Amino acid sequence: MASAGGLSRRRAAGATDSSNMNSVHSSGPLPGDSIHSSTDARVASDPRDIQMEDENKTQPKFTLMEEVLLLGLKDKQGYLSFWNDNISYTLRGCILMELAFRNRIAMVKDPNRRKYPLADRYIEVVSEKLTGEVLLDEALKMINSTQERMSVGQWIDLMSGETWNVMKVGFQLKQVRERLAKGLVDKGVLRTEKRNFLIFDMATHPVTDSAVKEEVVKRACSTLISRSTGSSLTLAEQTSPIVYQQLRTVAMVCAAYAANVLENALMYLNHEMRERAYTKVDELLNDYSVFPFGSNASKHELAGKDLQMEIVAAVLNVFTKMDSIL
Repeated sequence: MASAGGLSRRRAAGATDSSNMNSVHSSGPLPGDSIHSSTDARVASDPRDIQMEDENKTQPKFTLMEEVLLLGLKDKQGYLSFWNDNISYTLRGCILMELAFRNRIAMVKDPNRRKYPLADRYIEVVSEKLTGEVLLDEALKMINSTQERMSVGQWIDLMSGETWNVMKVGFQLKQVRERLAKGLVDKGVLRTEKRNFLIFDMATHPVTDSAVKEEVVKRACSTLISRSTGSSLTLAEQTSPIVYQQLRTVAMVCAAYAANVLENALMYLNHEMRERAYTKVDELLNDYSVFPFGSNASKHELAGKDLQMEIVAAVLNVFTKMDSIL
């Protein structure tokens, strides 16, 4: 596959004495600290932590990357297919989409950008606030640290390690699949086991909470066998979180298709429904890999988020050029 960026993808704590405790109690709170009182002690909390907690309540519990990885994992064996060459590249694209959905990055607001293909348009950081997800925050800091503006296609290539420029090899995100799996272990969805593969041992991550994966599978299937993706929403519903979730699901389904793991969700459907699902995902890719979204896409938008949604369209546009879906 040749990406739009012109690159080919083939791949301490010390003890506290009583005098210090007395001074803390007598000095009072510091400016900006929130104090929760109890009978014997006061606990100071950073307002930034409270702000992050509030934001996390509005975000889905699982990222796009985690959902795509879950679809690819074998439930009992706990590993991905050894023959899948596409998932690693796709996961990097999911990172950009997730950052866009979380309003951390956007297309550079330049009217002249429309002269260039979607994947060749530059992106920038619009909020440096951390997300609390390690991979997302690492990517966010990386994008923010460079003085050189780069496009969607370039960033996916660089994060995948597909560059001949030795000055940019540091932009590669390493061990993405393993780190995502460990994150799902921390969230109680997977567990870690050691498995012997003849000449070497490998950490595997079987599914522990099957309900989480079943929900992802059900959401993917219902999206692909329904007659529409929400074009009949009322005006009031168009500004609700429903729209946000639908666009995320479309992005997840298209990413799973590009990563060659969608078939794991569709195996529960009969032959006729599977054929309908594959036809539908092709239509979704065609409609959502352009911006504004294509004529058959759901007639709704996230108000004021055009520059973020343009990144989602650009990533999906890159996916349309991958070998797995040509």
